[in-house]
Amino acid sequence: KDLVEEQWQSGEEVIGSISLVYGHHKRELVEKLTELQHKFHNLIISTQHVHMDHDNCFEIVIVKGKAEQVRALAQKMQASKGVKYLSLSVSTTGQGIV
Repeated sequence: KDLVEEQWQSGEEVIGSISLVYGHHKRELVEKLTELQHKFHNLIISTQHVHMDHDNCFEIVIVKGKAEQVRALAQKMQASKGVKYLSLSVSTTGQGIV
């Protein structure tokens, strides 16, 4: 089995990024995404926000924490109406690797 997959399934700590594209004119969406980030603040290391054009924003959220919590945050973000694209990428933290 792949090491990251094992850590993902066993609930160990992972590090990764959530990349999302959304329309910034939907004020409720921006507020919802900010609220989610505050709710999951213990997982979030950093965020980068890019204004792509007049209508769209691109955001990268760097996360570290228990795999199931990282997945839950990504799923809640993706379920938010107005999110056009979301990608979750996770990696091992390197803990326990000799």
